Amino acid sequence: MQKTWLVVGALNAFVSVAMGAFGAHGLKNRVAAELLPTFETGARYQMYHALALLAVGMLWAPGRASMANAAGYGFLVGILLFSGSLYALVLSGVRALGAITPIGGVAFLVGWALFCAAALRTP
Repeated sequence: MQKTWLVVGALNAFVSVAMGAFGAHGLKNRVAAELLPTFETGARYQMYHALALLAVGMLWAPGRASMANAAGYGFLVGILLFSGSLYALVLSGVRALGAITPIGGVAFLVGWALFCAAALRTP
């Protein structure tokens, strides 16, 4: 799983950079100007948590694998729900998608709590 988290983190970092560039350059004249910061927030949080996934891969050790894996899943679910809902909201214009965003935020918090617990375990 260690390698998996490193790959998943790197892929999410790649997608975050691509989405940030798309938001800054491709959406400028296509969506309302007040929605661009929302898209940028999705890309920024995706990058933060892509880096967290890389850290999960580096933290992973036999004595703390289950806790590290759980943290990784928390971060991944958070990216999908938080950033994904913000991307979808901006691209579709369906504001109701914003109701999903806080669930992703909670997943991020769970991921960070589990990451802390994994870090405290002695491998």
